[in-house]
Amino acid sequence: MSKELIRLRDLCMAYDDELVLDHLNLYINDKEFLTLLGPSGCGKTTTLRIIGGFTTPGSGDVLFDGVRINDVPPYKRQINTVFQKYALFPHLNVFENIAFGLRMQRRADPADPKRKTKLPEEEIRRRVLEMLEAVSLKGFENRRTDALSGGQQQRVAIARALVNRPKVLLLDEPLGALDLKLRKDMQIELKRIQQQVGITFIYVTHDQEEALTMSDTIVVMDKGTIQQIGTPEDIYNEPKNAFVADFIGESNIIDGVMLRDQLVQMYGRQFPCLDGGFAENEPVDVVIRPEDIDIVPVEQGQLTGVVTNVTFKGMQYDIIVDFRGFKWLIQTTDHSPVGARIGIKIDPDGIHVMKKSRYSGMYGDYSSFSDEYDELDAVEPEEGGDET
Repeated sequence: MSKELIRLRDLCMAYDDELVLDHLNLYINDKEFLTLLGPSGCGKTTTLRIIGGFTTPGSGDVLFDGVRINDVPPYKRQINTVFQKYALFPHLNVFENIAFGLRMQRRADPADPKRKTKLPEEEIRRRVLEMLEAVSLKGFENRRTDALSGGQQQRVAIARALVNRPKVLLLDEPLGALDLKLRKDMQIELKRIQQQVGITFIYVTHDQEEALTMSDTIVVMDKGTIQQIGTPEDIYNEPKNAFVADFIGESNIIDGVMLRDQLVQMYGRQFPCLDGGFAENEPVDVVIRPEDIDIVPVEQGQLTGVVTNVTFKGMQYDIIVDFRGFKWLIQTTDHSPVGARIGIKIDPDGIHVMKKSRYSGMYGDYSSFSDEYDELDAVEPEEGGDET
């Protein structure tokens, strides 16, 4: 069973009378990779800064191993931080950047406990070389940091934070400055490093793909409150409300009525599903992921609609289909031209039913998505350009 390492208890925080954290409660286990995920302004970075000791909460408690640490300064916490800007020292090589924190450390002299001594040079070298191997930079110790790629610089920053042997590493959107391919590579690398060093990583991002790829646990936040906590699979497949369903991937979110357990009604049609525990005829939100929809001939469709937009994405087509004025997104390898009338079929396990919430009616209609592409298609060629 996992051991609880950090507990945030009833945290509140406000800036200029604007509530940033609203009675937030959360616990984080030892050796867990936990991601705080949400849009800008949701409170995730403030939460990270409170854990690190850079911000003091307006009220509430931060417990570390069961001990309240609200008033403990950052340098006395067993926590280190990697920011989006790595803040490497350009005048020092890779080895000295990583060794910097170790050279600042002092510990009791075994011969005279009242006297503080520096770490032995042999120990510093051993620990730095161990970290270089852990972050796959063995042999880079004499390189200048400005001669490294963005991904290599990030690994140096991680090694510098880990060499001090913290129990927790905080990462505040550290991949934001990297290009797409490198960002994807570093997602896998970060998870590997976390598993190898065996400590708790608390990661902040607004990128749902990063969260799904790396995390053991995802905490979805909005407006200073936690909307859902769960594994990547739970968050994606069983979202608690329309906000979570929309923020984690693409979702069609439709008004429905739960006629009885395992039977929901949309557009006057009945659809078998796997959900239960709702009242009979209870209004609900129905989530259908774009990849869970099959295009079939009209006569075989549970619903029929008209294709209004088609976008080629390489591996698939993104197709917008109008169903009685509400536009759905379908992701498929089958091409359907604009204007075509199609049928769709959804298996019971492709339908997820949620309770109504304050987010109901705010997400899931792809009318604006379609309008954006219509506007792009309508742009006239530049003067002097070739017409096709």
